[in-house]
Amino acid sequence: MLNPKDFDVPANYQHWEGDKAEDRIGPFFFARQNGRIETAFRAEDRHCNAHNAVHGGVLMTFADYTLCLGANGGEQQFVATVSCNNEFLAPANKGDLLLGEAEVLKRGRSLVFVRCVIRAGDVAILTASAVIKLLR
Repeated sequence: MLNPKDFDVPANYQHWEGDKAEDRIGPFFFARQNGRIETAFRAEDRHCNAHNAVHGGVLMTFADYTLCLGANGGEQQFVATVSCNNEFLAPANKGDLLLGEAEVLKRGRSLVFVRCVIRAGDVAILTASAVIKLLR
C-alpha cells in the first residue's frame, strides 16, 4: 500500500488498492470526510505538459478516480465509468496539491450519477460529471 506522506499528501488520506493505471499516473489518494469522498494528488513535473501545467489527461484521470470513489463510497465495490464529462476552468501547476470532492446526485440499483470539483487551493481547476455503473 502506498503511503500518502511519501507523496506529500496529508496523512488522513489513504490509498485505494486495485488500479495499476491510476497508481502509475498518480498515485491518487482518498479520504471519507464530512460524509463525502475527498481525493488528493500532488502534481509533479512528470504530470506536466510542455506549458508546465498539469496535463489535461492527468486531470481527467484524477476526476474519474474521484467520481468512481464517490460512486462506491471508497469501498471495494467494483465500478465502471459509463460516461464522463469534464470542464477545464483553470490550470494546475507542478507542486500543487489537487483536492477533489465527489457528490452523488442520484443512486439507482446499478447506476450512480456523480459530479465532482477538483481544486488547487481555493481555485477550481476542473468540474466533472459522470454516470458510473456498479459491477456485481
